[in-house]
Amino acid sequence: MNVRDSEHMIAELNSKEPYELTQELKEADLIIINTCSVREKPVSKLFSEIGVFNKYKKKNAKIGVTGCTASHLGKEIIKRAPSVDFVLGARNISKITEVVEKKHAVEIDINYDDSTYTFGEYRSNTFKAMVNISMGCDKSCTFCIVPATRGDEVSIPSNLIVGEIQKAVDAGAKEVMLLGQNVNNYGKYFTADQESCDFTELLQKISRVEGLERIRFTSPHPLHMDDAFLEEFANNPKICKQIHVPLQSGSTSLLKDMKRGYSKEWFLNRCEKIRTLCPEATISTDIIVGFPGESDENFEDTMDVLEQVRFEQLFSFKYSPRPHTKAAEFENQISNEIASKRLTRLQARHMEILDEVMDAQMDREHRVYFDELKAGGKISGRSDDGKLFFVEGSEELLGKIVNVKVTKTSRGALEGIVCA
Repeated sequence: MNVRDSEHMIAELNSKEPYELTQELKEADLIIINTCSVREKPVSKLFSEIGVFNKYKKKNAKIGVTGCTASHLGKEIIKRAPSVDFVLGARNISKITEVVEKKHAVEIDINYDDSTYTFGEYRSNTFKAMVNISMGCDKSCTFCIVPATRGDEVSIPSNLIVGEIQKAVDAGAKEVMLLGQNVNNYGKYFTADQESCDFTELLQKISRVEGLERIRFTSPHPLHMDDAFLEEFANNPKICKQIHVPLQSGSTSLLKDMKRGYSKEWFLNRCEKIRTLCPEATISTDIIVGFPGESDENFEDTMDVLEQVRFEQLFSFKYSPRPHTKAAEFENQISNEIASKRLTRLQARHMEILDEVMDAQMDREHRVYFDELKAGGKISGRSDDGKLFFVEGSEELLGKIVNVKVTKTSRGALEGIVCA
C-alpha cells in the first residue's frame, strides 16, 4: 500500500512539474520519506534518516514526511526535526502538490475522502499494476494503529477500479494486485452513489477485463472468508492461487483479546476449505508472538496451527506496543526475553517446513510471469502460486507467461529453465 501511495505522489508531482526520480541524494530537489507505523522500529528510524538527509542534501532541497507515521505524529515531526518542510498523512496524498509549496504544512486528516479521486498515471513496473480498492479500516484490533492513521474504511467505486485496471492493461500490464486493509470487506462502505458490489462480485467484474491474465489481492481478513469468496478464489482461472490469511495468534482466547472476530477453529476451517477446493494454493500468514497475556499454552496453540496449515510464507514479529491502541494499555505485557525465545522457535520450525515445501518443487514445472530484469543476465518473475523464480534470460521474456522447470531450490526463491 505504501508503494502504491508513493506511485500516486510521483504521478501528482509529475502533473505539476517534470520531476525525475534519482538515487543520488545530493541531486535531489525533493526528498520524500514515506513511512509505516505498524511497528515501533521504523518510527524510531525516521528521525535518524531525517538527520542524514538534512546533513547531505543540497542547499534548498525540501524534505517531506508522508504516510502513517506522518498521520499519527503530525506537527510533532516538525517540532523534533525543523528541517522537515511538510508532513502529509496517509489519507491525504492527493494533496502532495499543495503541501510541497507550503513551508511546514501539515495535512493529516485521517477521514479525508480520496475514494473518487482520479490520480495521475505512474507505475514503477509497467508489467504489473497495484490498484487500491479501499482505504482505511473498520476493525478495532487492539494491537493495530492503522485505523488511527488511515481512518475509517471506505470502498472505491467498482467502475473506477475497473477503469484503472483497463488503463494499466492497455499500457502493458497482465497482472494486477488489489490493495486494501481488508480487501474481502469490500463494498460495505461507499461515500459515493454506487451499486451494491461485494468483493466476490468485484473479482468477477475485474476478470472480464480483456488482456488481464492474473489477479492477486492483499490482504483478506479471515472473518470475511465466506464460502462464496473461497469458491471464487478456487474456481476463477484468472485469480492466482496464492492467498494471505493473517492468523496473528492460534489461541482463541488471545484472538478475543485482540478483537479479531474469529476463533482458532474458524481459521483452521477456512484453511482446510482452501486446501480442499484448491490443493495447489499456497497460504501465507502473519503471526504476533508475545502479545499481552500470551501464556505457554496460548503459544502452543499458535505452533499447532503452524503444524496443521504448514504456511508457505510467514511474516512473524514480536508484539510491539503502539500508540492509539488498547493493547498498549494492557497490564500483562510479556517480557522481551520470553517473546524472543518464542519468535526464534516459531521461525526455526517454519524454516524447516519451508525447506520441505521448496525442496519438493525440484523438477516441477510452473507457469511464470516475468516482469523484472536482474543483474548477471537473469530475469525474475512469479508463478501462479506466488513463488519467486529466476532464470537466465533477457528482456525478450518480460511481460510473458511461460513454463519453467525448477532446477535449483532455496527458501526464498527457485531457479529454473524455460521449457521449450
